[in-house]
Amino acid sequence: MSSTCPGLYCGRTSINDTTDIWGECGVCPRGERTNLEKICMKCTGSPDLYDWLYLGFMAMLPLVLHWFFIEWYSGKKSSSALFQHITALFECTVAAVVTLLLNDPVGQLYIRSCEVKMLSDWYTMLYNPSPDYVTTLHCTQEAVFPLYTIVLIYYAFCLVFMMLLRPLLVKKIACGLGKTDRFKSIYAALYFFPILTVLQAVGGGLLYYAFPYIILVLSLVTLAVYMSASEIQSFKNLVAKKKRLVVLFSHWLLHAYGIISISRLDKLGQDLPLLALVPGPALFYLLTARFTEPNRILSEGGNGH
Repeated sequence: MSSTCPGLYCGRTSINDTTDIWGECGVCPRGERTNLEKICMKCTGSPDLYDWLYLGFMAMLPLVLHWFFIEWYSGKKSSSALFQHITALFECTVAAVVTLLLNDPVGQLYIRSCEVKMLSDWYTMLYNPSPDYVTTLHCTQEAVFPLYTIVLIYYAFCLVFMMLLRPLLVKKIACGLGKTDRFKSIYAALYFFPILTVLQAVGGGLLYYAFPYIILVLSLVTLAVYMSASEIQSFKNLVAKKKRLVVLFSHWLLHAYGIISISRLDKLGQDLPLLALVPGPALFYLLTARFTEPNRILSEGGNGH
């Protein structure tokens, strides 16, 4: 064999499976990546827990955005919001199942994957070598197969199923809304799906390493904003409406998801007790909200206290 292939991701493919004859250096076929000897090897592993958590995070993004805009545009008295929430969940669930079934191996709810070793694995197009400083050897590939493309395929199916199901449902049951308002949640999805696609295409590698912290920060901020906007300052206010408890438990699930993603549960004995911190932010808010109530601060300031 000639000298080793240049660059991080260029490799040699086998010309004949029964011999050790290898082709010229170049890009590895999809589903393969180079080993230490710069030979393209088929990825036969399966995603680890962190990979599945990342895929779960990317799958949750359109669902959460669907629910947010459905709630935003449905109005307080609209009875159609619940059905639209259920439909959005159904669309994303079916899209996820179909995406898994179409990925290798086809027809199984199981995927094989290449191990993610470093951030550059997500951006192989930036590492095309120029051995003679004149000719560029193009070795762009999906080194993180299939974590990069599977998300884009999932978003495409989400969009297709939404366009097939949601307009019919909204037209039938959203009678309490005006003709211009009833489809606004669908219009919003037509905006955020391209944004999510670009986000995955450009920042997929950064999101892979940062998503646990993004979940924790956003869930904490949105919970604080919701409780403040709803004027929840005591446990009595919190349990006054079932919707508030649903929002609270949803944020607790996100807190737990973020903590598990950060710890990866490598050491169960040390990591599981961290889940006891999940109710902490909500309890802290309820215990301190009375001391930061604006009217009380203004009244005390006016009295000279």
